[in-house]
Amino acid sequence: MMAQRRRELVLWMVCGAACGGDGDGDGDVGADSSEASSGDTVSTTTSSTSDASSSSPMTSADVTTTDDGATETSDTGVAAGCEGVTLRANPIDTAQRGPWSVGARTVTLDGLTTEVWYPAAPGSEAEAEQVRYDIREAIPQSEQGKISDEDNPWQPCECYRDLEIDAEYGPYPVIVFVHGTASFRSQSLPQMVHWASRGFIVIAADHPGLWLADLLGAVCGAGNVPQDLAGNVQTLLAAARGETAGLEFLGDSVDASRIGMAGHSAGGGAISGFGTDAQVLIPLASGGVDPGDALVSTLVMGGTSDSVVAYAQQQAGYGTSPAPKRLVGIEGAGHLTFSQICSLSNTAGDSLLEIATANGVCGAQFAGVLFQCSPELIADATGWEIIDYATSAALEETLHCSSAGDNFAALQATYPEVSEFQQE
Repeated sequence: MMAQRRRELVLWMVCGAACGGDGDGDGDVGADSSEASSGDTVSTTTSSTSDASSSSPMTSADVTTTDDGATETSDTGVAAGCEGVTLRANPIDTAQRGPWSVGARTVTLDGLTTEVWYPAAPGSEAEAEQVRYDIREAIPQSEQGKISDEDNPWQPCECYRDLEIDAEYGPYPVIVFVHGTASFRSQSLPQMVHWASRGFIVIAADHPGLWLADLLGAVCGAGNVPQDLAGNVQTLLAAARGETAGLEFLGDSVDASRIGMAGHSAGGGAISGFGTDAQVLIPLASGGVDPGDALVSTLVMGGTSDSVVAYAQQQAGYGTSPAPKRLVGIEGAGHLTFSQICSLSNTAGDSLLEIATANGVCGAQFAGVLFQCSPELIADATGWEIIDYATSAALEETLHCSSAGDNFAALQATYPEVSEFQQE
């Protein structure tokens, strides 16, 4: 009986951290948490306000259209970034992958297992190892052996291990990403690789106490691991600024004066108070952000069918966030549309939850409370394209000093699945 009560308590803590926690590890449930558990969708409106001011436009490369309608830039296309920085020119369509190949390296920053994705010269991946992440590393060690290689839901990456950063261009702004409750550093891999391909250094860690392995361990008797999400983010920033060791391989290619942050669910709460450090904040399926001296732009995104953190919470968070700000609501998107979790499967087509349950991974049934995956939700590929389009536009507008923010004017015409767009 005591064990069952303890499991129920841990489950409540897990849901509390996902449903509007502010990221400080106290597990408080947000004001809309009663709605979040109901699964009801929130009706939305279509509206917009006057365009936010944009900075000086970048030089565009020659753009061509391929047979499949995609846009490409010429190999010699050069763009002017902020304060004399030279960059490769990105496709004007911010949903399109950028001109850089993407390198990846796993490092340890003050005890945090951290992944870094970064721009590498086009073609430099020719002889390199393509990265494939092993999701078993995100569950307790005691459970990892229960899933065979054949059953494992490998996570392939359009990135390559240990490439040299493209030092011919840059330096590059930094994006810190914070994963959600019961998740892991590569949860939103498509977005992070997309940003790196468009000229950003992206840093994401496994956050103790929020990490999937820690929460499954807590459910299964290993004890609670304390959270310090704000401290973790400061650790990543210190490494980016060169104040601590771990990112020396990036050389002089880090522009630590230009910082963006994105976070999913509880990760969005974790970044909400970092407007003193970051010029751009992007909470996803979370809430809003606090004012800060450095903050220039906020993008709040959510899904109208989110059964974990109700879309009303994003609307309310947008309302209390400082301007300039934007709100993007995606019709039919769920809580995990902002990650790759629902699309991860093994060769038999089994989902993460099905694999864990079938192989007797302890705690799988409790993690299922956050596993909102359904064919009735918007297709992941469609949701990701909208997320790539909006987030890249917001990031490049401020951190590359480009005209990419102008893309928001065509957001709803381009993507009818965007049921609400506001900006001020």
